[in-house]
Amino acid sequence: MPLTQPLSHQCDCKPSPELSSSSLTDVIVSVNRRKNSSPTARSTSSKTQGSHPAPILTHRAPLRLPAMDLDTILGKLETGEQELVQKTLTQYNKENSQCFFFSTEQREQRKQHDLAEFRKKKFRDSVPKSFSDYDLEFSKDHDLRLRQKLGEVVVKFLDRDLQPSCQVACLETIRILSRDKYGLSPFTSRSAMHTLAKYAGLDYSDELEVPRIPDSESVVEALKGLCNIVYNSVEAQEVATDLRLVCGLARRLKLYNETRSSHECKFFDLRLLFLLTALRVDVRRQLARELRGISLLTDALESTLALKWSDIYEVVTDRLAPPLGKEETERVMEILKTLFNITFDISRREVDEEDAALYRHLAAILRHCLIRQSDGDDRTEEFHGHTVNLLVNLPLMCLDVLLTPKVELGSVEYMGMNMDTVEVLLQFLDRRLDRGHKLRETLTPVLNLLTESSRVHRETRKFLRAKVLPPLRDVKNRPEVGNTLRNKLVRLMTHVDTDVKHCAAEFLFVLCKENVSRFVKYTGYGNAAGLLAVRGLLAGGRGEGHYSEDEDTDTEEYREAKPNINPVTGRVEEKLPNPMDGMTEEQKEYEAMKLVSMFDKLSREQIIQPMGVTSDGRLKPLDEAAQKMLQQQESSDLDSDSD
Repeated sequence: MPLTQPLSHQCDCKPSPELSSSSLTDVIVSVNRRKNSSPTARSTSSKTQGSHPAPILTHRAPLRLPAMDLDTILGKLETGEQELVQKTLTQYNKENSQCFFFSTEQREQRKQHDLAEFRKKKFRDSVPKSFSDYDLEFSKDHDLRLRQKLGEVVVKFLDRDLQPSCQVACLETIRILSRDKYGLSPFTSRSAMHTLAKYAGLDYSDELEVPRIPDSESVVEALKGLCNIVYNSVEAQEVATDLRLVCGLARRLKLYNETRSSHECKFFDLRLLFLLTALRVDVRRQLARELRGISLLTDALESTLALKWSDIYEVVTDRLAPPLGKEETERVMEILKTLFNITFDISRREVDEEDAALYRHLAAILRHCLIRQSDGDDRTEEFHGHTVNLLVNLPLMCLDVLLTPKVELGSVEYMGMNMDTVEVLLQFLDRRLDRGHKLRETLTPVLNLLTESSRVHRETRKFLRAKVLPPLRDVKNRPEVGNTLRNKLVRLMTHVDTDVKHCAAEFLFVLCKENVSRFVKYTGYGNAAGLLAVRGLLAGGRGEGHYSEDEDTDTEEYREAKPNINPVTGRVEEKLPNPMDGMTEEQKEYEAMKLVSMFDKLSREQIIQPMGVTSDGRLKPLDEAAQKMLQQQESSDLDSDSD
């Protein structure tokens, strides 16, 4: 499921870093599977009441105080008078509330200036600077040094006994300063991180049986600052691991239902937990195994959704219930993303009965999430996207609960089974196909989920085939032309992205029971050739899946048109005149030899490589294929002679 989307901040200037999907789920997913680093791929919008997120990489001019003003601020802070410090920092925070990256604009302006000078002069006065050169130059920037000094002073000031209002002002300043990844040095030390963890209520101690549950504005500000620092600094991630912040978060998560914490406090607890599990493999493993994070987060998910159960694996779903509230949706999505991170390698481990029961319980909750709507189509789409990503991680044997609920009035029924979940997934797939944006991150999870479910559950496969590959009637148009699900998926079979192409082809192949002739019938041999070559099925046959006997589903229209269908294009085509009509045998032989000569020239110049299909259905260079077939023929002749 898929970690490569930009950090985003709240529009009220309270930062809210996040990774994606799309992850990190999201993202992040294929990269994570290869590197076993950050799993998720998908990201969530910033959290603020009634407003939309503003990306951190903004083109707004940052509001920056002149260096002299920073000197003045530092002078006032060094007096140590709480009232003066609070007043000074409050003013600073107000003026810099929309400032996200202090040096980015200057850095970009310098690069653009150097580029413009080169275009004007057509030569460079010196060796061009790399990005790291610019970063090094700006790390020595005078304003940056003053901001780092300001950060150091504020962190030390927090160690004093301060009034709550002064605490908040100091923590807000840290939150603003921590947006600049080049100015994080005052905040990444063990002492500074411990101070922030203390204000966030996350300082962990083995002797502390019950964690403190502070719930104030200073707690939220400290959590936001920690999120920024952890996201932007590898050093801070290591310190957070050493301080066992994940243990403090897990302890607080256990009391999720018993506390009256605000939405923001719960949300940023979950956000910090997501970041730690996304960026640190060891934290991910610790939460999943040592701290039983899957069970903890599942309980938190159940509590946030306020679920009621009608059976052991069946949630009561009220179709007339109002959409899930915005705050609840935000917390649910953070839980889903974190669960994705810590369940990422489940498929590689053996699952015992206890774990299987837990995963079935979670799958039943995820079924409810798919059927539940949120406030607004975009938020519902994002909510369902994170749900699908997590479902992909769960063992296939535990997904049977998606079909077990009783058929009720308004349910989609097929072969006596409740197909509400499969119908929602199919609609979700259709919307993602229409969107056509970031197909690898947004489309491959749901395609993989439907494909693997179709392999395991006969009812799911037959329902999906009826929807995606109904009996073929249109034989005049190419399979990729049109707006049906079949047409859209066939178009993806020649997509430039190999993962997308393979997922789409594999899904249709499974719906065809891995029968090559049926697959070619619905897609055309030209579209199907890629998958068939990979599977070694270019010569026909069936895949390795085990399915029931084929039934005849050919329509009358297809039977009549079948002799005239071009198997390569998958449609009936007008018969073209034979270009050799009227030629003598000598002329035909001349044209044939001319064609052979052209192919030979292209082959010798390595412009093309003629390929042939071997007896095992795979492509080989034509000379190798011919030689192999000749050897097989000679071996066959020898066997017949010995007989």
